[in-house]
Amino acid sequence: MTQASLGAVLAALVATAAYRARALSAGGAVAAFAVGAVVFGAAGWRGAAVLFAFFIPSALLSRGTQTRTEWQVLANGGVAAVCAILAARGVAPFAAAFAGAFAAASADTWATEIGTRLGREPISILTLRPVAVGRSGGITLAGTVATAGGALCVGVAAALAHLAPLWSVALAGIAGSLVDSLLGAGVQALRWCPACARECETRRHDCGTPAALRRGVGWIENDAVNFAATLAGAAVALSLALLVHS
Repeated sequence: MTQASLGAVLAALVATAAYRARALSAGGAVAAFAVGAVVFGAAGWRGAAVLFAFFIPSALLSRGTQTRTEWQVLANGGVAAVCAILAARGVAPFAAAFAGAFAAASADTWATEIGTRLGREPISILTLRPVAVGRSGGITLAGTVATAGGALCVGVAAALAHLAPLWSVALAGIAGSLVDSLLGAGVQALRWCPACARECETRRHDCGTPAALRRGVGWIENDAVNFAATLAGAAVALSLALLVHS
């Protein structure tokens, strides 16, 4: 069996298990299969180790709080998959970028899940004023510590797989998470539900009422911000790799 075929089988098994555990929607499972198959096919077991270092802890932390859709999966894994392909084609620094993208996704997920559960009185990263729990751009001490933990988790896997130094991947992950918070507080769409008189970040509030744009750019929602964060993580890791080898 070729590496690509083995990767497809492994990705299908993992995506199916995550779907049955309700960690992924049906579309999310298809997207996860595609990302996993590309990563394993292009980067082999070393790439799979980094992918799992992001996916498994993140799925456990998110269990019971959300079921990831295809757009969420692609926002978190799409950049990494492209970097894995470029690395497989001989552009060596993109191995570091691959790890940096997943480190950013991991750092952001840990910050969100742990910060929401354990953090107290989140404040906006831009204004330092109190914001609602779970609001994009809000930070807490627990969430900030979790950011480093999520980045380090992927950094350790990348270092053990000999893809990139731990410190560079961890820094890239933290930088990506910082970009996520800044965009979340500054340009991500924040909406208002007139029926419930509450803010929300979706086009329809949980009650089903269409929400009006109150702040930010209408098309920049959570998935777009997550994509930008992973792109930033990849860019920082790539820059550090080029700097080290220059």
